[in-house]
Amino acid sequence: MYFPPLESDVWETTSPEAVFPNWKPDGLAQLQDYLQNRNTKSFMILVNGKIVLEEYYEGHDAETFWYWASAEKTLTSAVVGVAEHEGFLSLDSPVSDYLGTNWTSVPQDKEVLITSRHLLTMTSGLDDSLGDNVSPDSLKYVADAGTRWAYHNVDVKLQQVIEVATGQPWMDYFRERLRNQIGMTGGWFEQDDGLIVYGSNMRSMARFGLLALNNGHWDGVQIVPETYYVASMQPSQDINQSYGYLWWINGQESYRLPQVQLDFLGSMIPSGPNDMRMALGKNDQKIYVVPSQQMVVIRMGQMAYESTLSLSQFDNELWEKINAVIE
Repeated sequence: MYFPPLESDVWETTSPEAVFPNWKPDGLAQLQDYLQNRNTKSFMILVNGKIVLEEYYEGHDAETFWYWASAEKTLTSAVVGVAEHEGFLSLDSPVSDYLGTNWTSVPQDKEVLITSRHLLTMTSGLDDSLGDNVSPDSLKYVADAGTRWAYHNVDVKLQQVIEVATGQPWMDYFRERLRNQIGMTGGWFEQDDGLIVYGSNMRSMARFGLLALNNGHWDGVQIVPETYYVASMQPSQDINQSYGYLWWINGQESYRLPQVQLDFLGSMIPSGPNDMRMALGKNDQKIYVVPSQQMVVIRMGQMAYESTLSLSQFDNELWEKINAVIE
């Protein structure tokens, strides 16, 4: 496995034919057309850590900064694993142990049941219909913690837990324990709606995908505990089989989607590999991690179709195009 140097723009490449014996150049042209027609700005395929394909559109290049949207949730997940390993927090302790009472509008006898693990697995029982605001007034009771899966931006509260538990600002702890350890650039910034989101160039996103592919290991150093990373990419509860610790999981028997309390049968992305793990963000920001092929795929850009929080028809179409190239 190749790991790019921490403080260098050098990144080894390899020919597609060297890693995909059945690589089809005709399919590549169709993939490139599809990416460009679907508002893609940056696209990359890594195999064994080396760049197989790196594409930029609409004026983007290797240095262009772009937002991750909710794909950044997996950054938070990784840092939680580090903080737990260092003894700063317990996943099964109440969030109120760190943030105090009344961090929600939930009755206190219910609020004290919400743990960091519930936030990681989207089973806090908080109302997901009230938008992205995570002030106490917008965090209302719907169900007991652990009994309902609902996608929510309440993972931001995990960043606050880490600040209290470590005694360091979230951004400092993130930089020291994760970002700088794997040579990422970029940072957290505030959007017009007040949400704090992460942004970087595509290669930094790819570095994090490579860390995930290697279960938290980077070139001889275990950045995130392996046992935690493996658990984060497995079904984390019984309600939504396709969700781990802020990671989406392909190849399961069923899945649930944001804002819908329904089970959909089958794999989330039927055309994608069954062992694929995904960081999915609004407007089709994507990190796909495929252990069976030692592959990471990155997509940044504007929404391919209508605005979406995570999964869209783009995912399945994109993997159909990728399969036509690498099969």
